[in-house]
Amino acid sequence: MQYYCKSLTNYKRYKTIEVKIGDIPLGANNPIRIQSMTTTDTMDTIATVEQTIRMVEAGCEYVRITAPSIQEANNLAEIKKELLKRGYKVPLIADIHYTPNAAEAAARIVEKVRVNPGNYIDKKKFLQLEYTDLEYAEEIERIRTRFTPLVKICKEYGTAMRIGTNHGSLSDRIMSRYGDTPYGMVESALEFVRICRDENFHNIVLSMKSSNPQVMVQAYRLLIAKMEEEGMNYPLHLGVTEAGDGEDGRIKSALGIGSLLEDGIGDTIRVSLTEPPENESPVAINLAKRYLNRNSHNPIPEIQKYFINPFEFKKRETFDILSIGLQNVPKVVADFSNLNLIKIDDLDNIGYSYDSQTDKWNISDQAADLIYLGNNSINFELPNTLKPIYNYSKWNDLPEKTSSFPYYNLFDYLNASKKSFVANFVEISINELDKIKNKILDDTVIIVLITENTHGLAEHRYCFNYLIESQIKNPVIIKRKYTDLSTEQQMLYASTDMGGLLIDGLGDGVWLDTVGKHNIEFINRIQFGILQAARARISKTEYIACPSCGRTLFDLVEVTNAIREKTGHLKGVKIAVMGCIVNGPGEMADADYGYVGSGIGKITLYRGKEVVKKSIDSEFAVESLIDLIKEDNLWIEKK
Repeated sequence: MQYYCKSLTNYKRYKTIEVKIGDIPLGANNPIRIQSMTTTDTMDTIATVEQTIRMVEAGCEYVRITAPSIQEANNLAEIKKELLKRGYKVPLIADIHYTPNAAEAAARIVEKVRVNPGNYIDKKKFLQLEYTDLEYAEEIERIRTRFTPLVKICKEYGTAMRIGTNHGSLSDRIMSRYGDTPYGMVESALEFVRICRDENFHNIVLSMKSSNPQVMVQAYRLLIAKMEEEGMNYPLHLGVTEAGDGEDGRIKSALGIGSLLEDGIGDTIRVSLTEPPENESPVAINLAKRYLNRNSHNPIPEIQKYFINPFEFKKRETFDILSIGLQNVPKVVADFSNLNLIKIDDLDNIGYSYDSQTDKWNISDQAADLIYLGNNSINFELPNTLKPIYNYSKWNDLPEKTSSFPYYNLFDYLNASKKSFVANFVEISINELDKIKNKILDDTVIIVLITENTHGLAEHRYCFNYLIESQIKNPVIIKRKYTDLSTEQQMLYASTDMGGLLIDGLGDGVWLDTVGKHNIEFINRIQFGILQAARARISKTEYIACPSCGRTLFDLVEVTNAIREKTGHLKGVKIAVMGCIVNGPGEMADADYGYVGSGIGKITLYRGKEVVKKSIDSEFAVESLIDLIKEDNLWIEKK
């Protein structure tokens, strides 16, 4: 088994080389740096400068600007000049995709250039091509010839370079040999890195971005393992591409970025939101600052043998209790233990609305599966799909026990005079693992795994590894409790701590206890959002929306909201909203449908990677998208 970090349980930053980017060095012992990208037209110097200043004042340390052609690349000099005139020395990064001449011009002006190996020189036409070893080697040499001039310019001018692979824009050549996989993403970047190394150029930063956090995390882990094999340790830029906006964008970003930060991986981060770019840096700062003193966490034993494959998803093997575990989707627990008086309308907050006229419950796609009542009582009948859990002492006093389930600490469970013959929820921490090693938990026990460690994800990972090693196959609900957090921090931290386990196939349910600070509806929504971002349970439409940039051909925020308004009820459908062809069929690799800007006022629609309708007038494009979904029999009417 290859390892991707120095310790799976004890926090330590992954040590990379230092890369000079203007006056703000990256990697090595430097702090995690924050960056973002402008959304203005690069040829509009003043608008770009003023947006850059807003981004810097929001905490952005590096600013990326698109340079799709030589014209925009040359105008970076004017932007830089105006920024210096206003007293801002923020390092600028030129974003390049298809145009080597623009990259070569920009490298003489700005502090860093970003190239995407999938579409910089290499071919990407979405054709199923076969390459012999000789043909493959010839393509590498062609890339070397075209790419080396940029490397030499960067070396001469002291310009840094990010070689940034995107999951959706792998070249035909890479796809033919590695498929649409993290392995292909890694090799795509390393081919370019090897050319840099042959030129003795090491001012390199690497990234492995995807709109799927699971793919993104696996790719970064694999990249580190492969770099270690080849004697490299270049700094890493973290990001989930096309994360979207609002809560969904923050949850998805935190799940991918936070999961890697937990293992000390990452030297700079960019949170990609379909929002004004000054909104991105505060989110990134909230993610990064969590690790300032992480190395002082309570010690966790080292994992001697790791039974979890960090590069490929495999769900932990469990048996089924109450449809929890086995191949069932993870369940959601709603915590009502802090409510003094529970009313029937309170269940609206967790997806259940009662219709008194019909005496029936309406159940949403984000309806909780379990409700923890603690020592509380209720004076109405719960819907059949919502299973109540009581503290053991309360449950033991109930006159009728068959339709509810007890919650114990381990000591009480082992000494209890009464137990449910169907399901018993038993709270267990890392300190109690040795007590269950000999399989004293019978096949009615659902483990509720808790932690108070600031390095809680790693502690939980140790516990899961222990259960696998001990062949304990009881289902596990991940329970986390946070205090004194803002709403955004609550969302980001829970997404990291729970989502980082779910993407590795660990966990059969989630239980978020925040001691009553945040409302129950918010907590329920966040838990379902985490499951959706981890691809563990789909409960709503998913939008893969690119963050706007200077290439964007329409108002992304406005259009995304319009599409969401019309299609937000289509559970499980993935719709990509892309501002231009660069972020078109490649970047939306994971989507069912694509809505892509193809000219001023023009939209092209995709089914997967296939163009279905070209150059539709934007005023008709949303309805055309709906027609396409209807054509595929995936449309349902709103209730």
